[in-house]
Amino acid sequence: MSLSMSDHPFRLHNRTALVVGGGGGVGRGICAELARVGCNIVIADLNPGNADTAMMELQADNREAITVEGDATIAEDVDRMFDQAEAAFVAVDIVVFCATPPQFTMAIEDYGWDYHQAMVDAFLKIPFVVSQRALPHMKERGFGRIINITSEVFETGEGYSSAYVAGKGAQIGWTRSMATELAPFGITVNEIAPGFIPVDRHNDLEQSIKDAYLATIPMKRWGTPADVGKACVYFASDEASFVSGQTLIVNGGRTPH
Repeated sequence: MSLSMSDHPFRLHNRTALVVGGGGGVGRGICAELARVGCNIVIADLNPGNADTAMMELQADNREAITVEGDATIAEDVDRMFDQAEAAFVAVDIVVFCATPPQFTMAIEDYGWDYHQAMVDAFLKIPFVVSQRALPHMKERGFGRIINITSEVFETGEGYSSAYVAGKGAQIGWTRSMATELAPFGITVNEIAPGFIPVDRHNDLEQSIKDAYLATIPMKRWGTPADVGKACVYFASDEASFVSGQTLIVNGGRTPH
C-alpha cells in the first residue's frame, strides 16, 4: 500500500530548502528527493544552465522550485539569494551545502595554495556565510536544518587528495561545533558523506578507474544522487529532530566502522 503525502513519515510540506550546488548531479538528486516529500526548493548554483535545468525538471513534476543567482561565498550575493527565496516562499528552513570545486589528484609537492583556498571557500566559507544569513529566521521559529555534504575521503584518508581531504575535515569540524552551539534553538546540523557517485562531470574519467572503485563496494552497485537525497530527507525531517552533529556515510558499506 502506497502512502499519501499526508501520511508520509518524512513529509516536508510547508518547508523550504536552499540547496547550494543544487544544479549538479548529486545536488539535483537532493533537490528531487526533498521536493518529492513536499519541500519547496531554492536552487543556487554558479552554473545557471544547470540550475535552470534542475528547476525545469522539478516544475515538470509539479514541484515548487525557483533558482537564485550569486556567489555563495559573498555575503551581498547571499542576501540577494535569500531575498528572492523569501519573496517566493516566505522563509528558508533548510540549507544543504553540496557545492564543490574541481578536484585533482596529485602529490603534495605539486599543489599550490590557491587550490587549497578553493577547498576552504567551498567547504567552510560557503556554510559560514549562508548560515549567518539563515540563522536569524531559524532561531526565531525554533526550527532549522543545516546539512553538509562531505565525503568518505575523510574516513578513508585518501592519498594524493590532501587539499580535498583537509577541506572536508574542516567542514566536518564546523558541523560538529555548530551542532552543539545551535541545539538549544531547535536547529540541527548534520552531514552526509557519500562515496564516489558517478555523475555527468565524471564522464571523461577512465573506465578502469570506475571499475576499480566499483569492485570495492560491498553492495556491488553504484550509489546514486537519489541515495544522497533520501538521506537529506531524513535529516531535514521532524523525525530527525533529536539527531545532530552526526555523519551518515552513504557508500554501500565501504566504511562500515
